[in-house]
Amino acid sequence: MKIILFGAPGVGKGTQAKILATHFNIPHISTGDILRVAIKDETELGKKAEQFMNAGNLVPDEVMFGIVREGLANPNFEKGFILDGYPRTLPQAIELDNIFNDLNFKKPIVINFNVDEQKIINRLNDRLSCKNCSKVFSQKLDNISLNDKCNKCGGDLFQREDDKPETVKRRLKVYSELTEPVKNFYLEKNLLHNIDGDGGIDLIQNKLREQINILTKK
Repeated sequence: MKIILFGAPGVGKGTQAKILATHFNIPHISTGDILRVAIKDETELGKKAEQFMNAGNLVPDEVMFGIVREGLANPNFEKGFILDGYPRTLPQAIELDNIFNDLNFKKPIVINFNVDEQKIINRLNDRLSCKNCSKVFSQKLDNISLNDKCNKCGGDLFQREDDKPETVKRRLKVYSELTEPVKNFYLEKNLLHNIDGDGGIDLIQNKLREQINILTKK
């Protein structure tokens, strides 16, 4: 079972992916995970990627494509995996499709989380983080404010720049511009499935499992 989760920043796909991975007993992976392993194992591509990173540059697509290909060929992923946040661009989607074909993987289950933009802005603007241990709080759900201390380590709280309304709007605009062609790519292949991403964690998780169970029985 190969699952790709799509969703704008703040829709909770990372949280859902972790729960889903535990439920189906398959790895939850990101390209960051695969990249770190390649660097740690000192593969040829891992060394190339590290050189770009050490120079303060983004790892070029052609290097990342090779790293993703090598990473997904790992026997640990034969049973399945959940890809969270990748592919982000059309070239990445096309190459990932090639990788799936070359590795004889079945077509992925691609699920897109639909959440109203204003709700995403409100959700992220509600978040506070601990300067010391990085724990994330919801001002509303945790009944906490900037003047309070972290209940885990006693550290000061702050709002990340990425979570402020104007920054969130810019992030959502960039996300939409990058991923719209990707969603169309999977839509044309009849692989894209949308779910309503608004609601509590348990509610969304149940929707996800129900959708996946239906698709795996087809």
